[in-house]
Amino acid sequence: MSERPGGADERARVGVLGLWHLGSVTAACLAEGGFDVVGLDPDPEVVAELAAGRPPVAEPGLAELIAADVEAGRLRFATPDADSLAGLGVLWVAFDTPVDEEDRVDTEFVVNHVRDVLPKLDRGALVVTSSQLPVGTVGRFEAMAAEAGREDLEFGAVPENLRLGKALDSFRAAERFVAGVRSDAGHEALAPLLEPFGESIEWMGVESAEMTKHALNGFLATSVAYINEIATISEAVGADAAEVSRGLKSDVRIGPRAYLGPGDAFAGGTLARDITTLRRVAAENNLPDHLVAGVAASNDAHRRWARRVLSDFLGAEGGLAGKRVGVWGLAYKPGTDTLRRSSALELCRWLREQGAEVSAHDPAVASLPEADAAAGIEMADSALAAAADADALVVSTAWPEYREVAAAEILGAMRGSLIIDAAGHLAGTVGADPAAAYVRVGVRPR
Repeated sequence: MSERPGGADERARVGVLGLWHLGSVTAACLAEGGFDVVGLDPDPEVVAELAAGRPPVAEPGLAELIAADVEAGRLRFATPDADSLAGLGVLWVAFDTPVDEEDRVDTEFVVNHVRDVLPKLDRGALVVTSSQLPVGTVGRFEAMAAEAGREDLEFGAVPENLRLGKALDSFRAAERFVAGVRSDAGHEALAPLLEPFGESIEWMGVESAEMTKHALNGFLATSVAYINEIATISEAVGADAAEVSRGLKSDVRIGPRAYLGPGDAFAGGTLARDITTLRRVAAENNLPDHLVAGVAASNDAHRRWARRVLSDFLGAEGGLAGKRVGVWGLAYKPGTDTLRRSSALELCRWLREQGAEVSAHDPAVASLPEADAAAGIEMADSALAAAADADALVVSTAWPEYREVAAAEILGAMRGSLIIDAAGHLAGTVGADPAAAYVRVGVRPR
């Protein structure tokens, strides 16, 4: 379905550079779509693991898809050298850009790897970027190509639109692609790669495509911060923020899919990364950022919601020292084992600093980072084991299996009855049990 008019022998040969989450998903989906794909990564260990059918991240269906692509001869893996880069019509830059503790992207990590490969590409090749990079980075790639005497190369941008835990479907049946190109030649090279996976393609300039990613995540972040502020006020006045959210979404100017579900602060570096980027770009251009700065401040304050509840309920006398807290879910979201910027881990670390005992469980996380294990955060082998003898239980990641545990079992395992469930994941089970002191964002605690 993705072959060029000349037939199978003229299929586009695509290299996908950077093979962590974004890159491995992109390579597997393009290969499934009929393209001849080579997955490229500068780390030989990553290449070897993928060649053996072991993706670097947990993503439902990814290992199986890679195995099928490799067996069919549509996908192979290599380090980026002259041989593996030869014959590529398209190089798709798909590094997962590192983000530091201040939500700042390490742009140079990606830039340096791209600089190394540009001189080795075939004449007229298209370099398309999906990595999470600041607006203007594609322009830097073009300048680097010119310095290397490679003005023949084409450049474009397709901001990543994957969802952790649902990444394959996000690519295979995309609601829409945003695609930025410089020329008709870039359009002609990129369109056949996208058309098999989504009928809606928003074509625009390169900088507009880069900026769209920042603007989109900034808007979603604003929505999350806004509804969580509304939720905090709702708690104080006796309103139910979930009902308020439903009222908002019933307005046609907002809509039922709006990012307006009261719950946790946004975390994981995705939305925060683009908020930080927007603030930096505004500062570099001497422009005000009142709204974006306010979103960051509001979200930072809301990240302390669970701490505040724990302190109010358990810390009235003597603080949290000696209290035992169970934590359900550590991963960034269900369907993945990613712990990067995990708000649940941050809570566990804070609890340990307060002298509390912490027992955590996550169905996708087998072990903790060494520093957290050394700090005394325990990993339980089951959800109920994490809740055993706990004075409080915090529900962090909305794994479906947690809904299958009966309220009586949870409360029977615990020493106390405090259940902190920011997003209301267990509202229909333990939240409905009058024996539980059940607390969720946006509702006055009972």
